[in-house]
Amino acid sequence: MGEAVLGIIGGSGVYDVDGLVNKEWRRVDSPFGAPSDELLFGELDGQKLVFLPRHGRGHRIPPSELNYRANIDVLKRAGVTEIVSVSAVGSLKEELPPGTFVIVDQFIDRTFARVKSFFETGLVAHVSMAHPVCARLGDLIEQAAEEAGIVAVRGGTYLVMEGPQFSTQAESNLYRQWGCDVIGMTNMPEAKLAREAEMCYATVAMVTDYDCWHPDHDAVTVEQVVKVLVENAGRARALVKAIAPKVKGRHGACAKGCHTALDFAVITHGDTRDPTVAARLDAVAGRVLGG
Repeated sequence: MGEAVLGIIGGSGVYDVDGLVNKEWRRVDSPFGAPSDELLFGELDGQKLVFLPRHGRGHRIPPSELNYRANIDVLKRAGVTEIVSVSAVGSLKEELPPGTFVIVDQFIDRTFARVKSFFETGLVAHVSMAHPVCARLGDLIEQAAEEAGIVAVRGGTYLVMEGPQFSTQAESNLYRQWGCDVIGMTNMPEAKLAREAEMCYATVAMVTDYDCWHPDHDAVTVEQVVKVLVENAGRARALVKAIAPKVKGRHGACAKGCHTALDFAVITHGDTRDPTVAARLDAVAGRVLGG
């Protein structure tokens, strides 16, 4: 396994990190179509970083229309080995107030209008999603948050809804009964695709407000939410700066198996694989397909 390259997926407020040098926006093409935007390459304290604006600069693309496959594919082509997803979420728990960062460890995927796999008819594979985030990377994020003085809760379940509309109150209360901690619209199928692409993936869920279950929800103004968003972006930049040197210390493949997730996943026999499908997977699965 080569050197660690840290990929950050998130909003534009995350990218203006103090000390980021050799910055260059660069287009990377994907056989899966157009990604959300160009990639911003740079270095922070000697650690290579690649940033992807999830919704495009200026927030142009809604969650359901994001090309998740292209986004993960171009990060893989750019050499990224570990991904930190920075995402705005609503809180489903009183004890997770606005401004809290949650380093989630589980997801419930309630999306239904998205392509969720790189693999398809002609080349089938099944990866494990029992533990959908990289615990090693989560540990590093937790340590970085503590050093940066950021209130971060380790562990939690992120309910991923389709959107773009927010939940009904009945849905919000249902998700609370399920034991979910936060709710958002973007981390699935992102996490599934990162696993298929053999990349470490971890989520920093930044709470902006309480979801509509909360009795004070109707009193929340757009101005208050925007204020929290701006504050969260500042903390996210500090977190990225603290994570970078920790990622740099990785040697060899991830001990949690992220970088070898496809070892026993491909089911289709070699002589029956569709060469067209295989060609599209040159970056994602080239290690096991012989690409």
